Amino acid sequence: MKTKASTGRRVGAVVAIILAVMWAFPVYWMINSSFLPASKITSLTPTWVPFGGSWDNYKAVLDGSTGFGAAMRISLSVTAIALVICIVVAFLGALAVSRFRFKGRKSFVLAVILVQMLPAEAMFIAQYKMIAGLNLLNTIAGLSIIYVAMVVPFTLWMLRGFVAGVPADLEEAAMIDGCTRFQAFMRITFPLLAPGLVASGVYAFLQVWNEFALASVLMTSESSETLPLWLRGFSEPTQFGAVQWGQVMAGSVLVAVPVIVFFMIVQNRMTSGMVGGAVKG
Repeated sequence: MKTKASTGRRVGAVVAIILAVMWAFPVYWMINSSFLPASKITSLTPTWVPFGGSWDNYKAVLDGSTGFGAAMRISLSVTAIALVICIVVAFLGALAVSRFRFKGRKSFVLAVILVQMLPAEAMFIAQYKMIAGLNLLNTIAGLSIIYVAMVVPFTLWMLRGFVAGVPADLEEAAMIDGCTRFQAFMRITFPLLAPGLVASGVYAFLQVWNEFALASVLMTSESSETLPLWLRGFSEPTQFGAVQWGQVMAGSVLVAVPVIVFFMIVQNRMTSGMVGGAVKG
């Protein structure tokens, strides 16, 4: 029996390693190609390690004429605005649905579920007309409004599960010890909800940062492109009919950098939130 279990674990480990390599290979190839000249990228003989590579592709992308800086500023602004508003609104909504009993509560929860069931493409025309009527086309404010409306329902549903998982008795015990309701919430409940807020924030961040379809509808001007739109235009053939794949790969790496930085920050916050919640509880 022990031999069979050991064999099974080894097979599972081998399968996991193979899947991990398959998942990581496109990322490795993107980074590797970003340092290579066009002649090596298009060569029939692959270059596995970019020995002798250079930063020329990154310098070309960061050149002011490419529009990368403007697209980065727009994406960061839209993502920051949408993320903050989404987390605040969804968190308050999750608290109301989980902690309080009010008229129309079930209808509200049902409406949140129904909104998630609607295909996003079915609302493009209505959303476009609404933003155009507000004169917010090609603006950060207009795109942020739509992104908040897009992300809030599912984020609220996620946070509702986390809030419902924290017993209200903890707050009541703290209030018996002399805390006000607000103090009990901030000292006891909030640290326990920190991992849930981080998980929901990660979802909201990825949804907004990588969104392409809505941005292509609402941000039609070249001067108001988000990074996904900029990367689409940057990967189109030049006037000589050739795609600068090295620069495209370098641009893709630069687009991924904020995501990596965000995850590094979030990972630390998630760990501290879980430890703080365990101590407070």
